[in-house]
Amino acid sequence: MKSESNTSRVSAGLAALLSTAAGLAIGNLYWAQPLLAVIAADMGVMTADCGLLVTATQVGYAIGVLLVVPLGDVLNRKRMVPAVMTASVAALAACAFAPGFSVLAAALALLGLTTVSGQVIIPLSGELAGPAERGRIVGIVSAGITGGILAARALSGLAAAAVGWRGVYAAAAVANLVMALVLYRRLPDLPKRKSVSYPKLIGGVFAAVIRIPAVPIVMAMSGLAFGVAFNLFWNGVTYLLSAGPFAMTPYQIGLVSLAGVTGAVCSIWVGRLQDAGRGISATGVFLTMCAAAMAFALPAQAHVVAIVVVAALYSFAIQGVSVLNQARLLSFAPDMASRLNTAFVVNNFVCAAVGSALSSMLWSAWGWAGIALGAFVACSFATLMWFCSRRIIRLPQER
Repeated sequence: MKSESNTSRVSAGLAALLSTAAGLAIGNLYWAQPLLAVIAADMGVMTADCGLLVTATQVGYAIGVLLVVPLGDVLNRKRMVPAVMTASVAALAACAFAPGFSVLAAALALLGLTTVSGQVIIPLSGELAGPAERGRIVGIVSAGITGGILAARALSGLAAAAVGWRGVYAAAAVANLVMALVLYRRLPDLPKRKSVSYPKLIGGVFAAVIRIPAVPIVMAMSGLAFGVAFNLFWNGVTYLLSAGPFAMTPYQIGLVSLAGVTGAVCSIWVGRLQDAGRGISATGVFLTMCAAAMAFALPAQAHVVAIVVVAALYSFAIQGVSVLNQARLLSFAPDMASRLNTAFVVNNFVCAAVGSALSSMLWSAWGWAGIALGAFVACSFATLMWFCSRRIIRLPQER
């Protein structure tokens, strides 16, 4: 096991680089969220209309994950990752210089399409690490993604006050260009893979899900706990804190969301549980923690501090579920890692859309009680799935 780790070529420096690059890539999706009101004022449109900008970015990202990420199974990642990141530089520059709202929406859709390098880096990091330390390295990269989301949301508003919203995108373009150059120099070469036609490659995403019986189960657990419950909870937090008696500003709500930093902390070490053969039992513990956090969410609605505690507990637990499920998925068929990761991310995206839609319906019908109960049911059902299928999804090295 030690020799596998030594030949993985994942030094501490390379792991940190991969984590930073993945975080920077995913952060590109979130620069706009704190800036919607500023962009609306500059473009002369209603703030509500700017929600279309977020939608355009998300749709572009979903398409990019499906059509670009599977190429990581056949292309040279040393060239592919910097190339995809360079394409996102062009999209970021287009955002910075967009003359009008329609052009900006199109540029953001292009940005979503091209900023998928983080989802290529995750299976790449797992392959470089090898079985002996795959969980640990995937966890470090996942921590970078969580940190990138939090940093983008926090820094975007602050930077816009100094350089304007266009300056935010210009600075992001420079940062991504520098990262692309560093990655091109630092990424190791991997053995050339068997050539696969593009239609067959994309079809392989669906074939991988069907071929391996454990994959749909892992995806369903993640989709319920991470996709549905996560979006129910965090959308509900926004509804709750923006209304009376709290009446918080978006900036204040953003500070509350920093409780999610516990998820990044969890990512760094939780992958080690998978490497130690304890991934199955740990997944059950984290899923139970998710359900418990949502049970505590209902009485927490009266106090901001209680909401922050629940958010921190849930963020810690759900990140553990996500890292362990993703590391498990990549271990089922390492030669199809990018295609499996594509299925995993698209599944989470679809379930997130369901969670977002449900949050509006449940809030309108039953308020915070509906949100908390809906998230609790989703997490509880995911926990039940784990209990009933833990033998099916077990890896050979697990206890």
